[in-house]
Amino acid sequence: MKMITAIIREERLDQVREALIEAEITRITVSRVSGHGRQMDEEIYRGQKVVPNLVAKVKLEIGVNDNFVDITCDAILKAAKMPDGGSLGDGKIFITPLEECIRIRTEERGGVAI
Repeated sequence: MKMITAIIREERLDQVREALIEAEITRITVSRVSGHGRQMDEEIYRGQKVVPNLVAKVKLEIGVNDNFVDITCDAILKAAKMPDGGSLGDGKIFITPLEECIRIRTEERGGVAI
């Protein structure tokens, strides 16, 4: 099992959700987050360094069985990338091991709980 975490542009959320549903990935968690990466460099204003503003983003968290990792990542990659071929700030995908998953209602564990 893996936990896929994707940080994407807010305006791409609907396209990513539709792509995930089309790929039969229907269980996701969405959070509003803010941060900055390479798209925000330090600026000099009137001779002083200015701290970059935080940019609003969306964080998706998706627990998947191992055979759905590539399907999920491909759907996110295609839908989150800006139509002009991609640009700074399109986001990132992180894949981490998921040790255990427990469905509270039925107490099922492991891959069946996802």
